[in-house]
Amino acid sequence: MAKKSAKTPIIIGIVPLGCPKNMVDSERILAELAQADFAITADYNDADIVIVNTCGFIEPAKQEALGIIADLAKLKKQGKIKKIIVAGCLAERMGQELFDCAEGIDAIVGLAKRDNIAEITHQVIDSDNCCSFMADKNQSPADDRVRLRITPQHWSYLRISEGCDHKCSFCTIPEIRGKFRSKKQSIILQEAEELADSGVKELNIIAQDTAYYGKDIGLKDGLAKLLTKLNKVESIDWIRLMYLYPVGITDRLINTIKKNDKILPYFDMPTQHISNRILKDMRRPDTKERIYQLIEKLKEQIDGLVLRTTVIVGFPGETDEQFQELLDFVKWTQFDALGAFTYYAEQGTAAAKMANQVPEEIKQQRFDELMLTQQKIVFEKNKNKVGSELLCLVDSVDQQGCGIARYYGQAPEIDSVCKINNCQADAGKFIKTKVTDYDNYDLIVEQI
Repeated sequence: MAKKSAKTPIIIGIVPLGCPKNMVDSERILAELAQADFAITADYNDADIVIVNTCGFIEPAKQEALGIIADLAKLKKQGKIKKIIVAGCLAERMGQELFDCAEGIDAIVGLAKRDNIAEITHQVIDSDNCCSFMADKNQSPADDRVRLRITPQHWSYLRISEGCDHKCSFCTIPEIRGKFRSKKQSIILQEAEELADSGVKELNIIAQDTAYYGKDIGLKDGLAKLLTKLNKVESIDWIRLMYLYPVGITDRLINTIKKNDKILPYFDMPTQHISNRILKDMRRPDTKERIYQLIEKLKEQIDGLVLRTTVIVGFPGETDEQFQELLDFVKWTQFDALGAFTYYAEQGTAAAKMANQVPEEIKQQRFDELMLTQQKIVFEKNKNKVGSELLCLVDSVDQQGCGIARYYGQAPEIDSVCKINNCQADAGKFIKTKVTDYDNYDLIVEQI
């Protein structure tokens, strides 16, 4: 395929899949392409080249990516698109094996080659051969400054590290993204300033374990120190912490969150389970006793505390009694939000080789029971919020004036929302509201 002239630029479509960390990578890819004078389209049906930025964490994510690649391959056969480039976690995890799993792929791009995407795309354009572009995934964490953002103007993700040093027996992330590497504090602060200058009011701090920040470079209380400086960034109103391993939530971190007004009292702590035996088999660095003690401390010390967690049901060897422990824990904690997965035996993980794999039907039964338990908790919490006043950040308003907003206890994309009829504010504005009702997980509010 010959290069197009400046008057007819090559059109690139990107399909971003997976977690917020992949979202940041997609935004950097878009910026690199735009700076190289490629045209960008939101509809890959209009593209010459489509880049799929894949997730490869669990089997459903892999199957989603392969399904999209198969759909693109059909378009390629029909002559509607010319080239398919696969990047991201699945590309890193499978490498050239992907060529055997999916037809139509022209290039596979590893995570460490993200910032070479424009150069790689030109190579793909000029070649009829399938190519693989890989590099050491453990090199210094990539610089995420200068992004063409996919998220709304008023909120963004801010990644503070790459990789993971935890060796959880069910997880493929260390294999895919390498060891934990903290970004330099100066780079993070510059990126935060850049995002603030572009209109961001809410920063959502992400890493594989945000509480681990700085430990790989010998920095004590690294996250607490970073947050103190981020709190001073002008124009940023909300700073939200995602992916905090419970074991890393120290008294210093708790006090830092209490003292700095922009840091929301929102704790996203993936506990994964509560049974000590299961936690040990998962190779988690926590214990049942420490998690209970931490939650008690947070409830005592943090005004307006919002707790979110993620758990796995049906881990190998999980008994009815251990599942009941998990249910009792959820009932006791009264989480404001909870995400759950049935266990997947991921190839290459220690847990996949364990005996006593739980049958799929039992996993699903336990998942359903857990989510029903959590649903009752949330509905009761929402009922108790009726009549209260909340400061909300407006995310969108349609032509009929129906708005979608969030109060500080609702993270973007993963949590419930506040619905507003006759919204008088634009997206990106903070408004005072009163809760008048609830619609399942969502709150119904009116502007006051």
